[in-house]
Amino acid sequence: MLRKIKHILIALVLISLILGVVGCSISLPWTPAPTPPTPSQPSTSTEHANPNWTFPSGSNEPAIPLPSIADVVGEAMPSVVSVTTKVVVYDVFHREYVESRAGSGFSIRSEEGYEGYIVTNNHVVENAKSVQVELIDGRVFPADIVGTDALTDLAVLKIDATDLPFAPLGDSLQLAVGEWVVAIGNALGEGVSATEGIVSRLDVSVSVSGNTLYGLIQTTAAINPGNSGGPLVNMAGEVVGITSVKMAAVGVEGMGYAISINSAKPIIADLIHQCYVIRPWLGVGLVTVDDFIAAANNLSVARGALIAELAAGSPAEAAGLKEGDVIIIFDGKEITSIDDLVQAIHDCRIGQKVEITFVRGEDTKTTAAQLIESPSPWG
Repeated sequence: MLRKIKHILIALVLISLILGVVGCSISLPWTPAPTPPTPSQPSTSTEHANPNWTFPSGSNEPAIPLPSIADVVGEAMPSVVSVTTKVVVYDVFHREYVESRAGSGFSIRSEEGYEGYIVTNNHVVENAKSVQVELIDGRVFPADIVGTDALTDLAVLKIDATDLPFAPLGDSLQLAVGEWVVAIGNALGEGVSATEGIVSRLDVSVSVSGNTLYGLIQTTAAINPGNSGGPLVNMAGEVVGITSVKMAAVGVEGMGYAISINSAKPIIADLIHQCYVIRPWLGVGLVTVDDFIAAANNLSVARGALIAELAAGSPAEAAGLKEGDVIIIFDGKEITSIDDLVQAIHDCRIGQKVEITFVRGEDTKTTAAQLIESPSPWG
């Protein structure tokens, strides 16, 4: 038995020796890991070194402070009024009821000292059954509508009051993009408040409810329902615009528009002088020609201003124009829509003779018309 165990032990020792020799024979020689390369450093140069450079020292003179918006608001706000109107509207069952609407305005004074006139927007008082004006000091007055002009969205009211704070009018031609402005008005009908912003663009045209407003000032000052008709003032507290409309859409911010005061002044003066605006007049009712209108009326052109109505005794009638004609050129300007023709007419003078190119059927013709003063809206 002992002899058998001895043979086993000898066998185990031999196996261990064999494994050790085999292990040594298959081991790979050791190779050290490669050393990562050292990042190269940017080359330096003393070419641009300047041992004499220092930060500029501050001026010994105190900085001139920017205009205070609080001072601007304090100067302009007393002239701003809240406008409340009562308008007859109808529900889905065509039942009549009266609705209150809010807007803004501001008082102006003439060189001669005439006062009590309030400037606002046409859409603020349009179709109003009654109009009421509240001053900053809390006084409330019934207001009469002196005159309105839908084309420029302007209106003038009159209240029986004296010693009113009035807004000085500035020069909108002096405005620059980036200039600070403040919009003041009866936002959301909750009382007169102020919002600040800058002038974003000048001389902008915006189409609103089928009517195009021209020469507008675009601003980032927040304009909300109720602000309409209120002043847009510069840092001198002068009115440079009359807030009118804003872009309201998902993802759109800071796009409000004001009627420039320079374009508003002659309209305001006309409304105060004779309660309506005097303009050059052709005497036509128009429809913009597009592909649909052209197909529906079997027209040979797809762009222009279609004469849908012709006033008796008008310059258009005297020039031989007829209903169904399509005006395509007016006083040398291409006409593709109603807006084009309206603007072209307003660019003319009363008494001016203009050349008109129009299409009648398949034929293109030319005539001339002498523009006259627009008639009174009351006939």
